Amino acid sequence: MDKLASMRTFVRIVELGSLTAAAGELGTSLPTVVRALAALERQLGVLLLKRTTRRIHLTDEGARYLERCRLILTAIQEAEDLLVSRGREPQGKLTVTASVEFGRRYVSPLLTRFLMRHSGVSAELLLLDRMVGLVEEGVDVAIRIAHLKDSSLVAVPVGTVRRVCCASERYLRRYGTPETPADVKHHRCIRHTVLAPRNDWQFRVGRRKATIPISPVLVSNNIESALNACIDGLGLGVFLSYMVAPHVRAGQLSYVLERFEPEPIPVQIVHSSSRLVSNTVISFIDECACEFKNVNFD
Repeated sequence: MDKLASMRTFVRIVELGSLTAAAGELGTSLPTVVRALAALERQLGVLLLKRTTRRIHLTDEGARYLERCRLILTAIQEAEDLLVSRGREPQGKLTVTASVEFGRRYVSPLLTRFLMRHSGVSAELLLLDRMVGLVEEGVDVAIRIAHLKDSSLVAVPVGTVRRVCCASERYLRRYGTPETPADVKHHRCIRHTVLAPRNDWQFRVGRRKATIPISPVLVSNNIESALNACIDGLGLGVFLSYMVAPHVRAGQLSYVLERFEPEPIPVQIVHSSSRLVSNTVISFIDECACEFKNVNFD
């Protein structure tokens, strides 16, 4: 605690530009401030400030130490504020992002219910089919269907989805059912650009990944258009399982090539580890995790 007090004293001296002013704000005497600074410099073995009769100047070592002191003191203050806020009603602004279709089906209704329960919270929902930078774009929570590669993020797994190939019975009766991934090359295909940026689909044959070229009869950047074309019998389509599960249950679509599907993809609630998480963010993450763990994405 003495070290923290010395760090606070050093920061206030620099910010106020005067040892006397720092003593006044900290409610102590000038000799006490002088002794605290001297003890800190002695312990560190460096000169932090150059003092003249009129001004004080940071040394190079002092400038580097000042930056670290501010980070440490801010983190301590945020930690204390977070503990105090845990017992409070969530409030403030919440920014959430998800992919367009998943967000529309699952995240938007959940966020609406959250806002209705917590009148002190406002929110911005960004539904985008791209990877949003949480820190760079000021986002609190992301729901991602992806393997997490960024080690600066914290992820809460809530399920998995499959990358599935499907078609309507009308199409399969007319053109036959593909038995292996290689058969897809001879079929009419519907490509959704977010799931398949190029004219190929990914499968798994044993332990090996197989990339199969396709000749699409329709290419669309809109999932609903691609799905409707598949249901109408235009061709085979590759989608994520949550997108087509209701249509499979309704008998509008059938899965094909199920034993050649790639590894399931995790559904994760993600937030940044580079800053402390507010009570509002924690409350929303907890509600997401609770709800999504009861959802069958297949």
